[in-house]
Amino acid sequence: MRFTRRHPLLAALLLCALAVLAARPTDGHAPGHGSASGVSAEVARLYEEAAVATERYEAARHEAGKQRARAQRLEARLDRERQAMAGLRKDLGRIASSQYRDGGGLPLTAHMILADDPEEMMRGQRAVWQAEVALDQAIGRSERAEARLARDEARAAAAWKRLERRNAELAALKQGIERKLETARWKLQGQADASVAAGACRGAVRLDQPRTRYSVDWVAPVETYVLSASYGSGGARWANRHTGQDFAVPIGTPVRAVGAGEVVKVSCGGAFGIEIVLRHAGGYYTQYAHLAAVAVDQGERVETGQWIGQSGTSGNSTGPHLHFEVRVTPEMGSAVNPVSWLAGRGVPL
Repeated sequence: MRFTRRHPLLAALLLCALAVLAARPTDGHAPGHGSASGVSAEVARLYEEAAVATERYEAARHEAGKQRARAQRLEARLDRERQAMAGLRKDLGRIASSQYRDGGGLPLTAHMILADDPEEMMRGQRAVWQAEVALDQAIGRSERAEARLARDEARAAAAWKRLERRNAELAALKQGIERKLETARWKLQGQADASVAAGACRGAVRLDQPRTRYSVDWVAPVETYVLSASYGSGGARWANRHTGQDFAVPIGTPVRAVGAGEVVKVSCGGAFGIEIVLRHAGGYYTQYAHLAAVAVDQGERVETGQWIGQSGTSGNSTGPHLHFEVRVTPEMGSAVNPVSWLAGRGVPL
């Protein structure tokens, strides 16, 4: 109390500072939503894990299909061999019947005595013997081939079953990652909505992105996408014509700088929700809106393809997507067709 009476102005300043500190969040994120950087990093990590799991799953499924096709080809070959052997056996039966009708049951000596031309008879008998030997050899080859093909077929079928089991395991792994990713995505979106409601950005979240060196100067703003609302389209969602190109992508999808430039705006309020604007050489600007998180700060230089944020559905948005604009000024109202602009720089969408 003596301190207050002796320094009234200093005491008032200290009380105000304490009140400000007490009111300000200590970790830079809204209560109840977890760490902004932690959720963003988790989404980015799970996004990559899901991509790898999907790739492994598709490769295993393709290999299982190849094994199944190989087993089917072996079965077809085995059927052809069986049919050929059945034909050979029929031929043998016809020869035996012919011998029986022609006196095949008599000893060879009797045939020679009764024959009008013993030499002709001997030539015919040799032909029959040769046919029987050839037939026996053919049957032996066919039986060996059948046994070999049956073994190959069994091995192929076993390999296919193993691949099918592995494929089922990979599918379960993929589904588990995707479930975790979906939960993390909506947690990230909850943080984004809190930022937009407060009208204040949380700051850049640094993501461990792949260090990819692009041999081109321009890329699409997202790697995998489905084009949705196009530039100049109309509808009840906009007061005027649509000013950009929408890319339908899930929440948390890494958003890339389409080209090298400088971050001139990071905003977290208004109809665009969380948005980033870049300035590029040549006097053009690109905007990335409805984000769930940003990974760059205003004034920062970025490279082609660098992750600058994560897609979301913040602001005036009807669902997860990236709203991408190309402008001649940093502000809205100066947009040009982004599809033709990118196409002119070697990036067809």
